[in-house]
Amino acid sequence: MSAQEIESDFPKLVADGWTETSKESAEYNCFAFALHDDSDWYSPLPLKGYYWPDNLPRNTALPTMIELYRNEGGFSPCDDGDFENGFEKVAFFINEKQNVTHAARQKPSGAWTSKLGVMEDIEHPLLTSLEDAGIKDDDYGKVGQFLKRPIPAS
Repeated sequence: MSAQEIESDFPKLVADGWTETSKESAEYNCFAFALHDDSDWYSPLPLKGYYWPDNLPRNTALPTMIELYRNEGGFSPCDDGDFENGFEKVAFFINEKQNVTHAARQKPSGAWTSKLGVMEDIEHPLLTSLEDAGIKDDDYGKVGQFLKRPIPAS
């Protein structure tokens, strides 16, 4: 997708700034990307090719998504997205129906990185760059929950 198309979908990126970090891919989505998985498409829909743990309800309600990230990545809820040395954070975007619609991961620099559906991966300094009204089916909504985990020692 072109930069103009991304900026059309997410107009706040124009003012806030962003950088493309990988090309388009339908191999994985934002939920997998936030867990450093670039080979799965995490979805509760029971369709061939999608990944979803058998022990979780098939929905994107906040409690389900918190449990997904606890089980798959060792994340726990936290109060904010402020950078904390030694920790990696994830931000969940929630729409007006209270479903988690997007996950962004904080980089060691403190910037955020996102996989935009089947579009590119991008780096963006602010989470608000991707926020919107959350009323249309493809809206991300607003950041509604943060998670964190210790960064493993190398």
